[in-house]
Amino acid sequence: MNQPLAGYAPAPVTARMENHGNHMLKVALQSGSDLLARVGSMVAYEGFIQYEPNPPAVRQIARDWATGEGAPLMKCSGDGLLYLADYGADVVVIHLDGDGISVNATNLLAFDAQLTWGVERVKGLAKFAGQGLWNTRISGQGWVALTSRGTPVVVDCGGGEDETYVDPDALVAWSPNLKVKGKRSFKAQSLIGRGSGEAYQMAFSGQGIVVVQPSEDSTDRLRVRG
Repeated sequence: MNQPLAGYAPAPVTARMENHGNHMLKVALQSGSDLLARVGSMVAYEGFIQYEPNPPAVRQIARDWATGEGAPLMKCSGDGLLYLADYGADVVVIHLDGDGISVNATNLLAFDAQLTWGVERVKGLAKFAGQGLWNTRISGQGWVALTSRGTPVVVDCGGGEDETYVDPDALVAWSPNLKVKGKRSFKAQSLIGRGSGEAYQMAFSGQGIVVVQPSEDSTDRLRVRG
C-alpha cells in the first residue's frame, strides 16, 4: 500500500515556506521565528507547535477592521513542520526582500510574524462606493502565503503608460507602489463584474505586479459601507 502513495509523501525541507502540491502550504517552524496564519487553516503538523488565537499583535490592529475586511489570525510558534490550507484553494508563496505587498484579507493565508503589517484604505476609490476598499499591507524581509480560487495570473504592469484594469472581486494582491484609481463602466455592467450592479474596475499603473484569481469573491468588495 505504501508504494502507490509514495508520491504524496512530504518532500525534504528546502525553504521556510513552500508549496506541497498546489493547494497546501508547508512551513518549517523554529523557535523564535513565529508565524501568523489564518484561523482554522491548520490541516496537519509535526513536532511541537503551539497556537495562540487573536494574539496581542493582532488585537492592536483589530480596531482597523471595523469595515469587516480583517482576517482572523493565530500565532503559530515552536519547532516542526506545519501544513496549512484553505478549502482547496491554490497557494501562492512569496518572499519579500525588503519590499511589500498589498493583499485582499480573504486571500491572506500566512506570513512571518516579524514582518511589518497593518490594514489600510486604498486611496482613490472612496468616491466610488462608501468608504472604498481596505487591504492588508505587509512589508519587510520574510515570507507571505496567499490563496487564489484557481491558478492566478500575475500581471507585470511594466511601468508603461498603459493601465491594467481588474475586477476588484477577482483581485488577490498588488505591489503597494502602484498607482490605483477606480473606473465605472455602465455600458459594460452585464459583462464585467458580478456583484455590484455596476461595473467597477480598478486601474493600476506604474512599476509592479497585480495578482488576479480566475474566480470572483462573492463579498462584493466595493459595496457601500456604513
